[in-house]
Amino acid sequence: MTATAEGHGVPLGMPQLPAPAYPDDVRARLEADAAEVVARYPDSRSALLPLLHLVQSEEGYVTPTGMRFCAEVLGLTTAEVTAVATFYSMYRRRPSGDYQVGVCTNTLCAVLGGDAIFEALQEHLGVGNGETTEDGKVTLEHIECNAACDFAPVLMVNWEFFDNQTVESAKRLVDRLRAGEEVAPTRGAPLCDFKRTARILAGFPDERPGAVAAGGSAGPASLAGLRLAKGEEGPRSVVAPRHPNVPDQEEPAGHPSSHDAPQQTSASDPEHPAGPTAEEGE
Repeated sequence: MTATAEGHGVPLGMPQLPAPAYPDDVRARLEADAAEVVARYPDSRSALLPLLHLVQSEEGYVTPTGMRFCAEVLGLTTAEVTAVATFYSMYRRRPSGDYQVGVCTNTLCAVLGGDAIFEALQEHLGVGNGETTEDGKVTLEHIECNAACDFAPVLMVNWEFFDNQTVESAKRLVDRLRAGEEVAPTRGAPLCDFKRTARILAGFPDERPGAVAAGGSAGPASLAGLRLAKGEEGPRSVVAPRHPNVPDQEEPAGHPSSHDAPQQTSASDPEHPAGPTAEEGE
């Protein structure tokens, strides 16, 4: 951002003043944590990603003050830090909720209901993509593949998996989060708020009882290639067999797949032969 002429809104091309520093007590605490992070790497600038998680854990997003802190600790310019912080979507650039609810809208999740879930949650919560509810509890966003296609459609809350979701189960999930109820992921560690999640991603241990022991696994379809590579015996196919009466070179009529899109397509929506389109920016 740049300064503007008073009363006219005309950009003057003058950069804003440097971001303020953290209060002395906060800075001392973060410096001790940062020293522990930097010590893990032979080149200090390699610590930038976890340090951005560290400052994100302080205020729930990466502030200009946080980027200034990272630059000073690592001997980088604020421009170098900003380039990284703005490249990765995992770093928030504005205040966000205690729970980051991400709805996978990549191909398989989308056609199995992810698009419908995302649309329903926007209406249910009264927010758009990347926006936060008025109570500050939930930030909603659509996200790309979570590598959990055999559990589609998948939601993630602060990067923990909630598998095999429906519109109704997703609504119940966000309602419970906003009500402060305890919510257990389908697999993985117990849920915690976003600030604590960011600290864990910075590389600090999760000291909650049982958190480290909690776990989960990919499903059979995801692991089929690994089993074959290891020489393990198992089913040769993880998808439904072709119809026995259909020759090899012919496709069965109709839509036998359970993965057909619930949204309108060019085949089912004659008024839009090219399929539904989104407005620019959606």
